[in-house]
Amino acid sequence: MRIAFITHAAYTIVYGGSEVSIFLKAMNYGLPSVVNDTMQSQNQYIPGVCNIGRAEIRKRKQGGWIGLYITIILFGLLVYFGMPPIWRLILFFPATMAAIGFLQAYMHFCAYFGMRGVFNFSPDADRISTVEEAEFRARDRRKAWQIIIYSVIIGAAVAVIAYYLPL
Repeated sequence: MRIAFITHAAYTIVYGGSEVSIFLKAMNYGLPSVVNDTMQSQNQYIPGVCNIGRAEIRKRKQGGWIGLYITIILFGLLVYFGMPPIWRLILFFPATMAAIGFLQAYMHFCAYFGMRGVFNFSPDADRISTVEEAEFRARDRRKAWQIIIYSVIIGAAVAVIAYYLPL
């Protein structure tokens, strides 16, 4: 990773051949916040980095929120009805759904598209393009597996924490 000074508050990071600009801005409480300006404004395919546009990112966020709501509601119902703690392990599924949705939105990368070797940056879900180069498809598959593994770990952690909560 190489960091190059651009202005008093902006840096460019080159990581794995991809260049990403990062801008630091002050929040309301004076705490620093990192905003990835290049990825927010970017609307192009980068192998193993970005394979979905704004419309697809919005879908992934919705999926994440739905998974989170299901996790919270299901946990509340399990506690309310006094179900044995072993039943809380079922939270793995909606928590994993939430994690995969939010991680895909955050990373601007769809795991399913990465496995299939496609990408979509149009506002229309029917306009999916194919990744032609084998090396790019391999990068996409690695990124997809990374998202899947992180999501499963997060889902498992949520389920185990819920199991051990003394409620």
